[in-house]
Parts: sequence; C-alpha cells; structure tokens
Amino acid sequence: MHPSGTETLAHPGRDEIELAAVLHALSDPVRLLMVRGLAGAIEARSCGSFDVPVTKSTCTHHFKVLREAGVIRQRQEGTKRVNLLRDDDLEARFPGLLATILQAAEDQPLVGARP
Repeated sequence: MHPSGTETLAHPGRDEIELAAVLHALSDPVRLLMVRGLAGAIEARSCGSFDVPVTKSTCTHHFKVLREAGVIRQRQEGTKRVNLLRDDDLEARFPGLLATILQAAEDQPLVGARP
C-alpha cells in the first residue's frame, strides 16, 4: 500500500510492453469484451460499468492481466478503479495491431456476453 492509503498500480512503460503479453491478454473472450468496451468509450470507465459474465473477483483478475500487459491504464478514484485503453501506446509499439484485433472481434459473436 502507498503511504497515503491508496494502492499504487504497476503499469509497464510504453517501451516495456511486450507483444506476447498483449496477445495473451487479448486472447481471452472476456478481456477482449472489456477492451471492446473501452475502445468505444469517450472517457475512462469504472470496473463495475462492464457487463461481463464473470464474478467481481474474476473481473478484477482480468483487469489486472490487461493492465500488466500494457493494454489498459488503471487509476484509483475514491473507492473505484477506472480504466482507460492505452491505444496510443499500443499503436506506437505495434502499429495496426489493436485496430486489426478489434476489427476481427467485430465479426465474432460476443462470447459469454449477457443478452
């Protein structure tokens, strides 16, 4: 814990983002659903704003995988965490990768999504 009582969240720097970690993070249907939700968001979204078919603790795990891979940036706002897609960092590191994956995902059904 941070001395002020807030947790400091680890994020890789732009140059530390690894292709294998990004591809692994995006290989899970729930995490891909989360990224799709962030890609269409105008501003950061709280963890609780995602309609995903998993428990809160599993959702927390998925966000951690995305954050540690460098796909998202998280910050604490009061009692909630908000998430932002690191699309600029991903585009600089791996040009066209995120757009290609998101485009391919649009052609797929939302696996595990609630009707």
